[in-house]
Amino acid sequence: MPNDFQTARWYDAIYANIADYPKSAAAIDELATDHLGSGRHSLLDVACGTGKLLEELQKRGNYDLQGVDLDPGMLDVARQRLPDIEFVEADMAELDLGKKFDVITCLGSSLPAVSAVDRLNQTVFRLASHLKHNGLLIVEGFIAPDDWEDGRLSADFVDEPNLKIARMARSSRRDDIAIMDFHYLISTKDDVQQFIERHELGLFTDENYEDAFRGAGLHATRAKAGILNRITYIARHKIA
Repeated sequence: MPNDFQTARWYDAIYANIADYPKSAAAIDELATDHLGSGRHSLLDVACGTGKLLEELQKRGNYDLQGVDLDPGMLDVARQRLPDIEFVEADMAELDLGKKFDVITCLGSSLPAVSAVDRLNQTVFRLASHLKHNGLLIVEGFIAPDDWEDGRLSADFVDEPNLKIARMARSSRRDDIAIMDFHYLISTKDDVQQFIERHELGLFTDENYEDAFRGAGLHATRAKAGILNRITYIARHKIA
């Protein structure tokens, strides 16, 4: 089912000082060149959100781009931003686009949103099925179970002339699922809104990720190239 999040129209403002998309695009470009050589490559961004990463990659002129996301509101913003790129609304655990790509990215700790280990395995398998034989899968993880801080407080603020946002959360945990209830207070010239969004992310171990990659026929190494500067896995098909 599509996400029922309400924040798509404000997402870019909230993450403007959190996510470094130009830096991430440069890191992806470097990885693609190192592993695949120079030239033009096809790239699929899974959980593409509002298309900010694709916008930065498009500026580089080296890619045939496509985006996938489950949230229709995010895709509306992405399509307005990049009308010449194809965007598909789909659950990444059920992904079936009927084509393969040189590079697949899934960043911003989007993969852990599948929450459960069996869904992690299923999703990585579906991503691997869309990867060309010599292709590159770049996946950003989240926080390891032992590093999770229960009860941690967080706050982000936007202070623009015509937009004020306060986003606050307190973390909690249910088994190996991180729970963050984000409380939003958003003020524009038209009105003031207040609402809560719950985000649940799997607290997966390195072994969970490695098992998922191995089960999908991939070999993975670790790097730091993600949007949120968390551990990123670089995976390729195993060479027989």
